Amino acid sequence: MIRRCNDSEFETVWAIINAGARAYAGVIPEDRYEEPYMSCEKLRHEMEAGVVFWGCDNEDGLAGVMGIQYVGDVTLIRHAYVRPSAQKQGIGGKLLSFLREQTSRPVLIGTWGDAYWAVRFYEKHGFRLVSPEEKVFLLHRYWSIPERQVETSVVLADEGYFGGSD
Repeated sequence: MIRRCNDSEFETVWAIINAGARAYAGVIPEDRYEEPYMSCEKLRHEMEAGVVFWGCDNEDGLAGVMGIQYVGDVTLIRHAYVRPSAQKQGIGGKLLSFLREQTSRPVLIGTWGDAYWAVRFYEKHGFRLVSPEEKVFLLHRYWSIPERQVETSVVLADEGYFGGSD
């Protein structure tokens, strides 16, 4: 079941993000990874900035979360994570498909360039990498992230961004 996460689930959303993000340890630049990966304060800030989290339940409860944020003329998919014990069960794909149906705007996703599994996941679901020059432009225009993260990230876009239809 896919549903909007409620305020009482803040700690659970935070725990899922940090459990899923452990996959980045030793993969992304050392100066960009810390434990916890996302602090409670950072998560609150993201939510106050308009990131709305949706979750997918399985028999054990909330198994995966994915944020959606409307910024200007695009929709951003933010902070997409599935509990390690629930990965490879289609939860991420279900959440992504559901959130894409919630918007008619082009959808953009930023992720770490070295997180090859994440890039492959989004490509499998119809997203394409933008050029390195376009990536820098988009990250500066639609995200508020440190310059070091801009350097080490990629942006993927759906067909709506490239002028096609989904």
